[in-house]
Amino acid sequence: MSESNINLSKEGTGPPGDSLAVERAALETSKRSNPVLDLLRTSVGSNLGLLLALLIICAVGAFTAGERFVDGQNALTILRLASTIGVVSIGMTFVIISGGIDLSVGAILALASVWCTTVATQNMANDTHWLVMVGAAVAVGAGCGLINGVLVAYGKVVPFIATLAMLASARGLAEIISEKKTQIVNVPDFKKAFTTDLLGVSLQIWIFAVVTVIGWVLLNRTTFGRRTVAVGGNPEAARLAGINVNRQIVMVYVLLGVCCGIAALMLVARTTTGSSTHGTLMELDVIAAVVIGGTLLSGGRGSIVGTVLGVLIFMTLTNVFTLNDRSISEQLLLKGAIIVAAVLLQQRLAKRSDSS
Repeated sequence: MSESNINLSKEGTGPPGDSLAVERAALETSKRSNPVLDLLRTSVGSNLGLLLALLIICAVGAFTAGERFVDGQNALTILRLASTIGVVSIGMTFVIISGGIDLSVGAILALASVWCTTVATQNMANDTHWLVMVGAAVAVGAGCGLINGVLVAYGKVVPFIATLAMLASARGLAEIISEKKTQIVNVPDFKKAFTTDLLGVSLQIWIFAVVTVIGWVLLNRTTFGRRTVAVGGNPEAARLAGINVNRQIVMVYVLLGVCCGIAALMLVARTTTGSSTHGTLMELDVIAAVVIGGTLLSGGRGSIVGTVLGVLIFMTLTNVFTLNDRSISEQLLLKGAIIVAAVLLQQRLAKRSDSS
């Protein structure tokens, strides 16, 4: 190589210099931050984005449906319908943060609703107290959650398979118990207790609010929440840190089961029936709301506030479609698009976090 070529290479005008320049430019580009994406990676930014999406949907509803949408009673209707799915979504948030998934929540809800409305249970409630029905529903939900947790944690069954088996089993048992018939609630005190209004707001909305607050405190202010995040982020590191990973996984599934039992009571009170068809496909709405809320499907990160906003987005969207006489097929199509967009955004944010 001539002396002139050597000098050119040293100055960065030859091939070696070009390679270095390209690498340097690529490195600088990768380090260059995007303010919007950086904000969305934070919990506050993510929640603000969800709130903005909710406001946009409300604006569309007000524009297309007018007074029917902005009416105060319509807002309470949205909240009342969101309460049942919302309670289950709070429990699902913990399961997904821990790195798991549960496809059986709708079937568990159906089984709990059937069990607490059997003739024997209702007779016992009439003879003693309506809380017998509450105890039955919550116990059934917790028991199903316990089975799921044990299968996943100690049986090492993949959560998808374990909960898919529970979905089939719980729904089948509900059909056997009810003989595929709708069971009518004949406990006046139970119906009165769950259908009363407090300060002009349905008790079911208050239940959703209380479960949300408890869920937020559990996740953000207790050892249980920190351990759940640690297990979902890196199970091996959590084990080395002294966390009983298997027990923690069982506990989050039991927590979700309890939420299913509470939601079953809310649905039974609203419909005054227990049925093996309750909660059909509810798992799709619940998982979608949690994912939209910013909880990573891979685990290790999630937000109770984000989950609540995700539930409200879906319920408000459904309400807007209903008021405008749009078909369920169109609703499902748009919901699917929203889910895909949310997952793609999560992946992009995760990649940028890893690169930084």
